[in-house]
Amino acid sequence: MNRTLMRRIQKSLILLVGILVPCGVQGQDNAGRGKRPVIALKTNLLHDATATFNLGAEFGLGRKTTLDLPVDYNPWTFSGNKKWKHLLVQPELRFWTCEAFNGHFFGLHAHYALYNVSRLPDPPFSSYLNTHRFEGWLAGAGISYGYHWILARRWSLEANIGVGYAYLLYDKYPCVKCGDKIGREKKNYLGPTRAGISLIYMIK
Repeated sequence: MNRTLMRRIQKSLILLVGILVPCGVQGQDNAGRGKRPVIALKTNLLHDATATFNLGAEFGLGRKTTLDLPVDYNPWTFSGNKKWKHLLVQPELRFWTCEAFNGHFFGLHAHYALYNVSRLPDPPFSSYLNTHRFEGWLAGAGISYGYHWILARRWSLEANIGVGYAYLLYDKYPCVKCGDKIGREKKNYLGPTRAGISLIYMIK
């Protein structure tokens, strides 16, 4: 076996150990706490920062599978008719590489939302979203990746990001409170569909 192949094997083993060891350490912490957690409550801190009420519940389905059920609600209208009103549900089936609620996971999510938005800032949004109001719904699906850190006996932190597809159907209005409808439009969207840094409380 030549030296180049040996080096590649060594690097692969080091990478594998780097991934698995943190998982194993957290797994021992879970074992020390007794029964594996099966229910968690969470809030997405990134969504909290946009004044959006949000609450999620995640349920253990098996040793390496969970179901995440987050709900977001934003009812606010700000000065100048600025708004990001929406009601969003985004269930996700998660597959964990080590064990549920521990380490790396991959997810398959769906999403459905009702929205009423206008005068969104440019940037980060386009000028088109700054000069009109849009009211409608969207639906779609996507995939995600994330990681779960155990902080204490019942407290954890999670980060995740996802991409996918959404179909949007909406009525378009001038950017005033009572403007006449300009028309109805639809859009096919491909891009980021999920992002979060969530604070988690394990119930049991």
